[in-house]
Amino acid sequence: MRDQTGKFETVDQVNEGFKSTGYICSTDIATTVYLAFHLEKPVLVEGPAGVGKTELAKKAAQFMDVPLIRLQCYEGLDESKALYEWKYGKQLLYSQLLRDKLDQVIDKESDLGESIRTLHRYEDIFFSPQFLEPRPLLKALQEERGAVLLIDEVDKADEEFEAFLLEILSDFQVSIPEIGTVTARTKPYVFLTSNSTRELSEALKRRCLHLFIPFPAPELEREIVRLHVPEIPDLLERQLVTFIHEVRKLELKKAPSISETIDWARALILLHAEGLDRDLTRKTLNTFLKFEEDIRAVDEKLFLLVDKALKETA
Repeated sequence: MRDQTGKFETVDQVNEGFKSTGYICSTDIATTVYLAFHLEKPVLVEGPAGVGKTELAKKAAQFMDVPLIRLQCYEGLDESKALYEWKYGKQLLYSQLLRDKLDQVIDKESDLGESIRTLHRYEDIFFSPQFLEPRPLLKALQEERGAVLLIDEVDKADEEFEAFLLEILSDFQVSIPEIGTVTARTKPYVFLTSNSTRELSEALKRRCLHLFIPFPAPELEREIVRLHVPEIPDLLERQLVTFIHEVRKLELKKAPSISETIDWARALILLHAEGLDRDLTRKTLNTFLKFEEDIRAVDEKLFLLVDKALKETA
């Protein structure tokens, strides 16, 4: 990714570059992204759901103008879905063609041993790159211009698959038994995300720079809302963000994400709100709360939460 160096000359340049794509970085995020590029290290991004972990990788690809290659992890994910598989249909077609020519091929040989060796040479063709179907990991290594490789929710994959990733994360290469070692044409810029549903191994963490993204501070979240909802009145923006931060302090099944804050802001604009009030807030709780028990919990404290948001932004 050396041709991208001009975009990574300073941390501030990274910060501004991501901002141009619609992603507001904190200083910690911009610094980690900057260091990961120059150190050629993967970034392991952890934090609560909805803080922009996946979006960070998407915007990195946009900023760098390279393909985003995404591997969504899940329990039972294996090499055939993540790395490669053989094109069995094509192999079958070619084997039928070879069968038609088999007599001609063997007739050219004078003895059985030589015939078998000849057939083995044809057999090797069926396990060559032209019969290989690359999956996300191999695709990322084959990109001439480089790519952003997103290994999303790696904590949902099995420990065996996590161990399989170590060769790619340390050496940017993979071993394919029938072909040999495939090394990256251009090293991809790798992001791994985790929601911490299980503890990741020390070996994986050692190979990565660690980045924890918390929910943003009110000032940063206001900046994010302004970027995505520029028509929002200043008073409503301050009240809305203050209210969301108070809601996140409650014991909820799922705290409102940044994208849900933006959704709520857009909903209130559509309803011609200039500021928060109790009635309108109650009617739009389902915009940023996704579980009925969470809606009830917030509704029970609605007066206090709205009043606090109004007082703190007065």
